[in-house]
Amino acid sequence: MNKAIKKPLTVLAGITLAISIAGCGTADSGQSASRSTPSGSAAPQAKKEKTKLTYWTFQRHDADYIKQKIQAFNETNKDNIEVEMTMMAENYPQSLDLAFTSDQAPDVFATPGKQIELYAKGYFEPFNKYLTDDMKKKFGSYVFEGNNQFDNNIISLPNVGTTIRLIYNVDMFDKAGLKPPKSLDEMVVAAKKITEVGKADGIYGWSLPYKSPASALDRSVAKMAEMNGFHRTGFDFKAGKYDFAGWKPIIESLRQMKANGSVLPGSEALDMDPMRAQFAEGKIGMYISYSVEPGVYKNQFPPKIRWDAALVPTIDGGEPKGAIDPGAGTWLSLSSKSKHKEEAWKFISYMYQDEILRGYHEQGFGLTVLPHVLQGAKEPSIPGIKNFLLTKNDAAWPVAPQGVTPEGKTWHEEFTKYILSGGDLDKTIKDVTARYNAALDKAVSSGSVKVKADPNFDPKALQKK
Repeated sequence: MNKAIKKPLTVLAGITLAISIAGCGTADSGQSASRSTPSGSAAPQAKKEKTKLTYWTFQRHDADYIKQKIQAFNETNKDNIEVEMTMMAENYPQSLDLAFTSDQAPDVFATPGKQIELYAKGYFEPFNKYLTDDMKKKFGSYVFEGNNQFDNNIISLPNVGTTIRLIYNVDMFDKAGLKPPKSLDEMVVAAKKITEVGKADGIYGWSLPYKSPASALDRSVAKMAEMNGFHRTGFDFKAGKYDFAGWKPIIESLRQMKANGSVLPGSEALDMDPMRAQFAEGKIGMYISYSVEPGVYKNQFPPKIRWDAALVPTIDGGEPKGAIDPGAGTWLSLSSKSKHKEEAWKFISYMYQDEILRGYHEQGFGLTVLPHVLQGAKEPSIPGIKNFLLTKNDAAWPVAPQGVTPEGKTWHEEFTKYILSGGDLDKTIKDVTARYNAALDKAVSSGSVKVKADPNFDPKALQKK
């Protein structure tokens, strides 16, 4: 097996961390034709040149597992295909966009967020003509317009969903005499108490990767909003428009923790992995994140503390009024710019095999929502995964309008600014709501978005029975 570190593309220098998975052996150099052969014997046939494919991903937590599967594919496929995997840095969407515009796009890539924007740019090769009847049967009920399908063009299929939980330092909670908070007020109190107990040792009650407002708030504020009956985008399905007013107590609770000194100093400059490293060292009392965390702490940042997970708090500590969407819609996509689409699809269909998806679930890299994968699957044994397993409070929401881009800053940026620096939250919420509705009206007028209010929509009804 030839393993090498693949150098980043020139145009992306400084942006990517590349990990290369190469097949055993190399393509014939072309010299075999000039070699002498014994008299009367046939000259050996030149080996067929390998078809080399590039695969880009931003998921670090499952890197070892995926590398193993790619290695097996490279060694066993009968089509002389060799796949190289490149692990991207924090700004994956921008790197991907740059690669497409500079004709350096990968053949296969992990589907990023904001799929509609990439779809509008023509980056996806639809799966439709490649899907077998068996795949249509297995994945058909998980194909949603506006999520993994646009204009009836399927751009990806699901692998797993991701639950969201409050991750907490068990040692510090025990030391401070605390239990996982059930309400926002309890969360603020717990963060302050942990800071009081641990500050002398550099331990603080709370952190998020505030360097990236979208990363920080998509995993916290947006998901707490869903648990409390508000969609993660701020869209109100009942009214058919945006309304962030219900988010106020959630945003205010994060501001209180910052204002009273409960937030790890420097959090505003932290990306996710450096923050995880701080938690593993025992310097953070709690934060909110995805079900990839057990894999991260097993493979990347072995913790020096005991840790666990709990349901995120509701506003008042009562029963959830909604559910957190596990987002089981996308995983791998095929590039429209690939010069080897047929070969790339063979790799994609290989990765979507039951046994690979089942192993992914069982090893705790993500939680499958696919019945055909769950059938016969063992419960993940990875440490810390138990309280991430799906409950009735993890359920899909309808798809909100896609491609609504407001003028000025996003809600992530505006609310992060308030959380870190304070200000007039009522004014900020009013401004954000107005700008998102103006953008929605513009999108509706142009015909790019269709909206219909649903007065009977009940977010609590989303919960699994």
